[in-house]
Amino acid sequence: MEHEDDVMLIRKAIAGDDDAFSQLFQRYYSFLYKYLLKLTLDEEISSDLSQETMFKCYSNLSSYKGESKFSTWMISIASRLYIDYLRKQKREKKWLENLKQTLSRSLSYEAALQSIEWSDIFADFNQLQGDVRIPILLHHYYGYTYDEIGKMIGVRPGTVKSRIHNGLKSIRKEWDEVEKAK
Repeated sequence: MEHEDDVMLIRKAIAGDDDAFSQLFQRYYSFLYKYLLKLTLDEEISSDLSQETMFKCYSNLSSYKGESKFSTWMISIASRLYIDYLRKQKREKKWLENLKQTLSRSLSYEAALQSIEWSDIFADFNQLQGDVRIPILLHHYYGYTYDEIGKMIGVRPGTVKSRIHNGLKSIRKEWDEVEKAK
């Protein structure tokens, strides 16, 4: 019975009745969100993916053939969006790791040119998390602005500024402790 009711609502929605799609949305949004929450274990990501899924359902409603339940079709869209999200995360992580390696090699080369012992000066720097090291290097070594760095790594300029500040503060703290111990 529910499947027949869904088909009727889908036909109305395809014909331009937004209230019909709104009823489908209300009927299935909670189910969709809970499914994605179990996959992602993150409320914000689940909410974003749920909204994107419902938008895709609305945009592609005419491609729904009615061979399966609407919820099955919707979950297949959500599953593909989640897989795409994971692929994007993997690409971004790989990109950050490559950037980290490239910057580390550049700094090693620069230190060698200036006859600076890499391990003495940069040991504490290398202990910082990658999301902190990258902005520091891009800003202080390459001269990029907070806005440029934010665009490169996909965060707000204020986040870049705070990561740089907190990272340098952490390094200074380590150096101060070493100096006091001498």
